[in-house]
Amino acid sequence: MLDAVLFDWGDTLMQWTWKPELLPAGQAAGLRALGRTPSPELTAVLVDAYLLRLRREGTLEEIDYPALVREALAEAGIEVDDEELARYLEAEHEAWEPARMLASTTHALLDALRARGLRLGLVSNAVDPPWLLHRDLERYGIAGRLDVAVFSSEDGWRKPHPSIFRRALAALGVEPERTLFVGDSLANDVGGAAALGMRTCQAVWFAADDTAGGPEPEFQAFTQMDVLTVVKRLR
Repeated sequence: MLDAVLFDWGDTLMQWTWKPELLPAGQAAGLRALGRTPSPELTAVLVDAYLLRLRREGTLEEIDYPALVREALAEAGIEVDDEELARYLEAEHEAWEPARMLASTTHALLDALRARGLRLGLVSNAVDPPWLLHRDLERYGIAGRLDVAVFSSEDGWRKPHPSIFRRALAALGVEPERTLFVGDSLANDVGGAAALGMRTCQAVWFAADDTAGGPEPEFQAFTQMDVLTVVKRLR
């Protein structure tokens, strides 16, 4: 029997594409939000400082991201208070909007699952502040179709750590073995969910993670609507 379905966000319900040109664009947008005129030189300093800290050993990106950005700004000679930092982060996040695209059948899939009486949730690794990410869910018409959404930046642990999965399961009030997890990553999604006893389905409609030696999913879905077939088999 199946009581709930949990989804990954990026590359499952929404496709996120790394666009290198948006890195300086994001820094420039943040500077404008602070009332500063971005110059190529200042933007380059910010990008270099940002990347240096992002790659620093021991950085807990989920928790440290706002502090990381504050440090990068300080290196460029810009001190910000909490309100200014929030404005900067929001503008930077908005600048990355061209990298995000909601899958065309996401709403239809969630509505169909809801009509079958299933509880729905989202578990995602994401570094941006939770208030921006939950606002994205509202903007894309996802929030009202879910019972819970948990991002690693609010839980403090990335998938495949069990903490973030357990937080979502507890909020839904469901047992792992009665829950299907749908995600694209073999290690983070399939491996993490299976370790807790969840049923697993690898989403391959955007890209197929074929990492050698990766955990084997119970099912694969080649389109979003294939998830309905998996749910039918499990029920």
